[in-house]
Amino acid sequence: MSTSYLLEKALVGDRVEDDVVVTVEDGRFVDVLPRHTGDGDARPIRLAGLSLPGLANCHSHAFHRALRGHTQGSHTRGGLGSFWTWREQMYAVAERLTPETYYELARATYREMLAAGITAVGEFHYLHHQPDGTAYADPNEMGHALIAAARDAGIRIALLDTCYLASGIGKEPEGVQVRYSDGDADRWAERVDALKGDDSTVIGAAIHSVRAVPKDQIPTVSHQARGKPLHVHLSEQVAENEQCLAAHGCTPTELLEGAGALGEMTSAVHATHLTDHDLALLGGSQARACFCPTTERDLGDGVGPARALADHGARLTLGSDSHAVIDPFEEMRAVELDERLATQKRGHWTAIDLLHAATHEGHASLGFPDAGRIAVGQRADLVTLDLTSPRTAGTGAGPETAVFAAVAEDVRSVMVDGVLHETAATRHEIGHELQAAIEGVR
Repeated sequence: MSTSYLLEKALVGDRVEDDVVVTVEDGRFVDVLPRHTGDGDARPIRLAGLSLPGLANCHSHAFHRALRGHTQGSHTRGGLGSFWTWREQMYAVAERLTPETYYELARATYREMLAAGITAVGEFHYLHHQPDGTAYADPNEMGHALIAAARDAGIRIALLDTCYLASGIGKEPEGVQVRYSDGDADRWAERVDALKGDDSTVIGAAIHSVRAVPKDQIPTVSHQARGKPLHVHLSEQVAENEQCLAAHGCTPTELLEGAGALGEMTSAVHATHLTDHDLALLGGSQARACFCPTTERDLGDGVGPARALADHGARLTLGSDSHAVIDPFEEMRAVELDERLATQKRGHWTAIDLLHAATHEGHASLGFPDAGRIAVGQRADLVTLDLTSPRTAGTGAGPETAVFAAVAEDVRSVMVDGVLHETAATRHEIGHELQAAIEGVR
């Protein structure tokens, strides 16, 4: 059975077109007509506003949503807070999670993402085992909880199962980190082999960082990924670079390149503190760089060289990471606005550039290359924005409206694989669900 929708305005390719009719069948676009002529027997369902392809959140730690609003206080007395003091509070939440509470928190967080226009999430998942480090009866119980949470929230997921073996270079896991470790990369790979994907679930891989995965273990993770998404935290902190240089005599990017971990399906998350040689290696391998500006500024990480990476051949994607904010429109514009602050110049990225990063480039980095465009054969994902809100009214209804004016609250409805969600009507309900889930883990 097919259903047709009349899109008042729609981003088709690089242009916003008026009165576009799309026909959806079996979760895909089977027809996209640039202009509605009024012909045909069936009257299409009208979606008023500006419709975009589905947006991809390429870097998520779902349980970090419980930290929002709780990490800005006492630990920063005298302005001394840092990424490392924030991490201690994050570890405290990780220590308390069970498969049941993780499912509840992740489902509520993914529902918040859906309401913001996100149709697929890359979950960078390293919370694998019981608090004492022993495996659950189902060794992938926590991963299965995340997959179920995404399914029940109504979005796709790339479960980026993360290898995490050390508390730092040459250091054994400590405290809650024992929940993260499989002991070595071979045992990690054996566990991941038991995970199965489906049409809405991709099983990918991740190297937590060069701090957390020893150099000699990285090739095993890269081999396990072979053609699937491979993500890695890269040079998020200056301290990471210093530690890698002291231990290995090279930068984290150079270490990954030497271990065979860079390639077209690699996403370097953050990529904040890079040398010129790092830029050349990442661009030359056609890797992607996943920027998470709202988290990077919240943690004081710095402003990464997004434009320079793109100029060297790397491809930009976006994520919300710690969920200090879940708003893909803010992530898009922050790439440009942060670079303006860093360079004192404007015009590094066009609205279309940033929409490409947030849509088809992001989905491809998660293993969904058939998503992120309003085109025949693509997955039927749509994000429809209100053009009459106080933020969007009078802004021209073009790509710039989406990137430089809209916020998550302007999303009226979201379609995922042909299923239409009236998200504007569910925000109050999602808020209550988040409140209950967070109270359960704090």
